[in-house]
Amino acid sequence: QHHLPPQAWTNSINKANKLALLAWAKETGIDLVQVNGQRRYGGPPPGWVGGPPPAGTEVFIGKLPQDMYENALLPLFQSVGKLYEFRLMMTFSGLNRGFAYAKYSNRRGAREAIAAFNNFPVREGCAIVVCKSTEKCELSVDGLAASVSRRDLEATLRRVTEGVLSVALYASPCQKQAQLAVLKYSSHQAAAMAKKSLMEGNTRLGGAEARVDWLHPDLKQKLQPREEKPWSGRAQGGRHPGVPKPAPLPAVPCDALERLNALCRRQRLGPPLFLTKCVQENPGGWLQFWCRVVIPGCPVPFRGFTWVRPKGPGRSAHEEAKAAVALQVLRMLGESACGGGAGAL
Repeated sequence: QHHLPPQAWTNSINKANKLALLAWAKETGIDLVQVNGQRRYGGPPPGWVGGPPPAGTEVFIGKLPQDMYENALLPLFQSVGKLYEFRLMMTFSGLNRGFAYAKYSNRRGAREAIAAFNNFPVREGCAIVVCKSTEKCELSVDGLAASVSRRDLEATLRRVTEGVLSVALYASPCQKQAQLAVLKYSSHQAAAMAKKSLMEGNTRLGGAEARVDWLHPDLKQKLQPREEKPWSGRAQGGRHPGVPKPAPLPAVPCDALERLNALCRRQRLGPPLFLTKCVQENPGGWLQFWCRVVIPGCPVPFRGFTWVRPKGPGRSAHEEAKAAVALQVLRMLGESACGGGAGAL
């Protein structure tokens, strides 16, 4: 990490606003630190006593003008509550990436920020999105060897990462004769640091092709009905262990796509774009799809896997997959399964 020197802001892109930010930071004495593509205030701020705030105190801020900086944003978001941390995502050119995160000292501050600033016009014709931040604490590690035990894996993780709460092993739904681990950490920061360490380090987790990622909601839902146990190389009950048996899925409402489109229109997030790819079929007629949904107003695309079974010539398997993943995205955005919604992300 490094403290930004004044010369880093003297490039030709958006020079006036950058100079205004420098003048404001000098006048207020506020320290901004840039690391890994984001610029941070606080975490903790000056004079903070005690540990970090609990979960549920962070909000996501989207649809920001890219030439708007902390000199405008910090006073705005501090007006409704005490900030513990403010993180603005940055490009190499010195523009912001259109979104930020504000963490308050308590949950009330986060609720006040959402109530006051969701759809708030920071400039004429430019309304921002403010909603609850999803503070992820769970990772998935897919592609572990069948010989890896939960005890050995947990011992390795406790040695190379901090904040491990639990480790669970399942038969991999995507790879034959492999296991998938779900790792739960004590905080989003601990999980993020573990993800970075496991992806970039030389730690051997028992599988050359093991992939570390955030635990996606559709994968979590699919694993919930399964009994947690290490995968065994022996066939059980006459069924080949390499063929995953999809968990029973709830009926997907036919209007899931329409409801997602309507929600995106209400929240001014832009129309969702779907990419679906069939990756495998099992003997029972179930198809597994890899799906990606890009919503312009959301910072990160939704990615994951879902199982569907075609229901006849009237609707293709790809349409079924779109509807299934649309329902998952609705849940992530705060829609209940029966309609309505809170706009939470």
